[in-house]
Amino acid sequence: MKKLLVACEFSGTVREAFSKKGWDAWSCDLLPTDIPSDKHIQGDCLEAIASQKWDLIIGHPPCTFLTVSNSKNWAKLQANGKQQEAIDFVLSIWDADCPRICIENPVGALSTRSRMGKPTQYVQPYEFGHPEQKKTGLWLKGLPKLIGTKFIDVSGLPKKDVQRLHYLPPSKDRWKLRSKTYQGIADCMASTWTEVV
Repeated sequence: MKKLLVACEFSGTVREAFSKKGWDAWSCDLLPTDIPSDKHIQGDCLEAIASQKWDLIIGHPPCTFLTVSNSKNWAKLQANGKQQEAIDFVLSIWDADCPRICIENPVGALSTRSRMGKPTQYVQPYEFGHPEQKKTGLWLKGLPKLIGTKFIDVSGLPKKDVQRLHYLPPSKDRWKLRSKTYQGIADCMASTWTEVV
């Protein structure tokens, strides 16, 4: 059975999409999983990566210190070392001993300040059946690009709907809602990459 580790995933969305395709799919995060499962490791994902051989690793590393939406603080984050620390963490996942790796992150410092360079592709939720916009980079190693499954024209929709995540009111869970993978993208990952592994 093919083994997948979804690093830095508490939602369980990607893990469950691959599980439905017959994978031995695991998630790992410092937080407990939102979807109760005995296939969630609550702990350090780098330890989980090193603990066994994986056929595929999908990483959703935290973007707080990397995203362009926080660029006003980049000078401070570089000075205190937090941005470089975040980049080094991403590279630790990218350099794992695994033939197929995907790193997912929004537009930001990884493109210009890490040796990973520009993402292999950018995806948008509206290419996968969600009437929303959230440009996200995918850095792919040993994996084909995703091809949109259901395109939705969002050009005539209200901005508050298309950029729903941006307009979420302040709350203790706002960051969690903003970081969850869209179901349509998770399903496309599972369908596309199951075929090549």
